[in-house]
Amino acid sequence: MQYLKATGSKKNLTESEYYALIADLLELEEVRNLQNFRHHIMTNRFQHCLNVSYYNYKLCKALRLDAVSAARAGLLHDLYFYDTKEYTRSSPEVRHSKHHPEIALENAEKLLELNEKERDMIRNHMFPMTFALPKYAETYLITLVDKYCAVMEFMLPQPKRLLHYIRHKQQPEQI
Repeated sequence: MQYLKATGSKKNLTESEYYALIADLLELEEVRNLQNFRHHIMTNRFQHCLNVSYYNYKLCKALRLDAVSAARAGLLHDLYFYDTKEYTRSSPEVRHSKHHPEIALENAEKLLELNEKERDMIRNHMFPMTFALPKYAETYLITLVDKYCAVMEFMLPQPKRLLHYIRHKQQPEQI
């Protein structure tokens, strides 16, 4: 496997105990295909899921919670295969933010056996946008880690990429 790094970290994840927990998931074609989908403007869905997985693992481990389930659910929490902009345009009555956790859960369950905490973390990572209350502390944490990673992914890119995005959004053909 190639060198893996979480955004904001200098650690090579392939040389960590964390890697052993998710190595089997990284071999799945469906997980690797997440690299083909842009996510949070400045990254791809695979990198975002890796970030959530790694930071969720670190936080749960520090708090002596189920870090293994946290790592695995983090990598699978956005396992859906469509462009979110296209989804929003084609189905404005069904919000992507409420619906994609169920799609991610269905996709993950097709690939492997999940435990109850992993299912809850994937299903409810968008709480409070989702209606069900999370059942586990790990689920509350993944909701926070997911938002933290989204902000970090947008704020930490190279300044040139951010300027390109800002300029691109101001082009007349975008209006």
